[in-house]
Amino acid sequence: MLYWLTTLSDGGGVFNLFRYITFRAGAAFFTALIFGFIFGRPLINWLRLKQKKGQPIRDDGPQTHFVKAGTPTMGGLLILSALFVSTLLWARLDNGYIWIVLLVTAAFAAIGFADDYAKVTKQHHAGLSGRVRMGIGLIVGALAGLAAAWLHPEGLSGQLALPFFKNALIGLGIVFVPFAMLVIVGAANAVNLTDGLDGLAIGPVMIAAGTFGVISYLVGNANFANYLGVHFVPGTGEIVVFTAALIGGGLGFLWYNAPPAAVFMGDTGSLALGGALGAIAVCVKHEIVLAIVGGLFVVEALSVIIQVLYFKRTGKRVFLMAPIHHHFEKKGWAEPTIVIRFWIIAIILALIGLSTLKLR
Repeated sequence: MLYWLTTLSDGGGVFNLFRYITFRAGAAFFTALIFGFIFGRPLINWLRLKQKKGQPIRDDGPQTHFVKAGTPTMGGLLILSALFVSTLLWARLDNGYIWIVLLVTAAFAAIGFADDYAKVTKQHHAGLSGRVRMGIGLIVGALAGLAAAWLHPEGLSGQLALPFFKNALIGLGIVFVPFAMLVIVGAANAVNLTDGLDGLAIGPVMIAAGTFGVISYLVGNANFANYLGVHFVPGTGEIVVFTAALIGGGLGFLWYNAPPAAVFMGDTGSLALGGALGAIAVCVKHEIVLAIVGGLFVVEALSVIIQVLYFKRTGKRVFLMAPIHHHFEKKGWAEPTIVIRFWIIAIILALIGLSTLKLR
């Protein structure tokens, strides 16, 4: 919105700063961060008042989690409020990619909010029907895939770009839409499964967002894209404003989510942030790189799939408990130890993902 102040500039002066994506990204970060600090405590107090008993704790979960009883959930509202306010203020609102990412985030936030609301009101960890969640998510993913394919330049529309190979493309055609659905819904649910310990999900989400902010900026700049040998996707550079706002909002939330958490992200936040990462990857044509950068989320999701399939087949468990972070809790690892080590893994994977830009 504030980008339009550039119309008051004649090529110089303070308003000219608003032309630069880097300036607006920095401003978006600090706007979201300050928003989180200002409204974090009032929102937590309001959630505690409305929810009373807070998020229900699973009976079959680790015993250490029962001390968290009464902690309010839906803290993702703080991240998302900061994210949306900041993005709408600082991003170019005539950019189609910004609206794809914003609307996907909002749609998955609505799904997550409905799920959290059902859990809190019923005081049971089973919330919204899995089929309903999946069905709505797939529709949102399909619409986002169609919109991205329409916005992509002619030579890239419906194509899958391969990392490590210069100019390598696989023509998916109409299959690109279900592929985009898989990426977006898969990312949303993988982040959702990771959100089980204080600070565990938001750290890797911010790391992945920062990584894709860099990728978006480079892919959206013709000079950088040509130098690195990656596919130039005009307009995607603006997404860095969104990712900067996400990081700012995430840090504001982490201030209150650090152990012992004063509020949980809930499905409201985890589904929305995962969906956002998936949508960004689809927009910038780096879907496979998301599986590398978000490898921690992939492992968390796979641990659940493996556990369920193996148990149905043999009646035995591969892990002491799934998702895998609970397995390490059962083995006696302290919660902060798991969180910090998983953050370290996320940083390593992010660096590997960034290396795909140059290793071609």
